[in-house]
Amino acid sequence: MPRITGSYVTLTTLGEPVKAFVPHPLPPSAPALAESAWADRNRRAELALARLSAVAGLVPSVDWLLYSAIRKEALMTSQIEGTQATLTDLFDNEAGLAVSNDDDVEEVTNYLRAFRLVQSNLRDPAGLPISVRLLCNAHRLLLDGVRGAGKQPGELRKSQNWIGGTRPGNAEFVPPPAEQVPALLADLERYIHSAASGLPPLVKVALVHQQFETIHPFLDGNGRMGRLLIAALLEHWGLLPEPLMYLSGYLKQHQSTYYRRLSDVRTEGDWEAWVAFFLEGVEVAATQAERDIVALASLVAADRRRLLQHAKAGPASYRLFELLPTMPRFTVERARVALNTTFPTASAAVKVLEEVGIVTELTGQRKNRSFSYAAYIDRLAG
Repeated sequence: MPRITGSYVTLTTLGEPVKAFVPHPLPPSAPALAESAWADRNRRAELALARLSAVAGLVPSVDWLLYSAIRKEALMTSQIEGTQATLTDLFDNEAGLAVSNDDDVEEVTNYLRAFRLVQSNLRDPAGLPISVRLLCNAHRLLLDGVRGAGKQPGELRKSQNWIGGTRPGNAEFVPPPAEQVPALLADLERYIHSAASGLPPLVKVALVHQQFETIHPFLDGNGRMGRLLIAALLEHWGLLPEPLMYLSGYLKQHQSTYYRRLSDVRTEGDWEAWVAFFLEGVEVAATQAERDIVALASLVAADRRRLLQHAKAGPASYRLFELLPTMPRFTVERARVALNTTFPTASAAVKVLEEVGIVTELTGQRKNRSFSYAAYIDRLAG
């Protein structure tokens, strides 16, 4: 007999009766989560995260790794929800260059703002812990001025929502009634800060993500907030000291399985399959991030050697090169500001990097030119 993971409440919404699912509190019970579903996979996932942290520690500057990893996660989590922005769009926007899909880029940028808010609170002794209040504050930034801005940013929903279908009556899933959301989130918050479950932290992250998505506490942005919560919990539980992994890439690649596994917990009581899928995703994503760090570090090291061998290279061009991983698209004016120097000095430094073949000019114009560290962007996007 399958495990029962919640109960149904019949309510009337939009003039028709529907059954809303109310999840049982964590952790899974009757029966408890089978250790065979997570023991070996959890060990492999934890090892992959440890290797990722170790490799990142060998890179001269972790800042540029974080710059790219956080943006890649922001991009992928937004693409799961249908956003079409690319890494190049994001880099162009940060360089002050024109982009054709401003709205999509703004959604990705909002995710970055929301993530930074959560991270800064977790790292500040006086900041908020992982809590409903912190998630609401992040949600306010996530929906600021973009699609969903009219759907109560920063507030728990006060009306019924649904997933799939055109109305609750033909939906694939109807989350709990709005009046039950505060109590369900309070239970979830207590579970996060309880030490009593006896399960490994990564398994608890998987449980919390699924529970959050089932509660679906906001009118919009629940998927992105739930995945932001994963990143926050990885730091909260000391699994990854810096956000170097972009798990949303794996979830996007296996999007139909991702949604099916979440659904199967509710319909089949199958927590084991979801946890196994999640842990495999962490292992794959951490291993991929480790490979990407090695590849990016090798590219940067090779280009640095080429620059050092160039006859005209000097302090300004060296300094500009070291900034490229955190501004892979730029104008001469942006380089001037970053170097805190004169326009002619910045222009000369850019010219050296262009002569070496590290950066390429994009416009073909004599004025208002923009440049790209194309090899780096290509490697990052690959």
